[in-house]
Amino acid sequence: MKRFSWLLVVALASAVVFVGCGKKNGVDTGQLQRSFRSAEPATQSEVDKAVTAVQDGKYSEALAYLNKVASQAKLTPEQEGALKDVIAQIQKQITAAAGDIQKQADEMQKSLPLK
Repeated sequence: MKRFSWLLVVALASAVVFVGCGKKNGVDTGQLQRSFRSAEPATQSEVDKAVTAVQDGKYSEALAYLNKVASQAKLTPEQEGALKDVIAQIQKQITAAAGDIQKQADEMQKSLPLK
């Protein structure tokens, strides 16, 4: 059982590193950045922080920044659309990563000898 736990920890860590460190993370923030170029400096700063978090693979942090922007700022229809699109892309990446982790855990469990 300890061996399984150890293997599971290694698999989870590998998956997190794989998902978090990829240059191509599957989230396009270009439209988001363009739509907030003329926003208030404080709002633009929050969007910039969210973009940096996405680039670093810190999706939960990015969602927190984006939700803050969505709840506090007066947004144009273009900005609202860009926010919704990026949030959906982030959620898709999180779901995919969770599925990959579950698949790895299932495969590891199958490969362990039963006792």
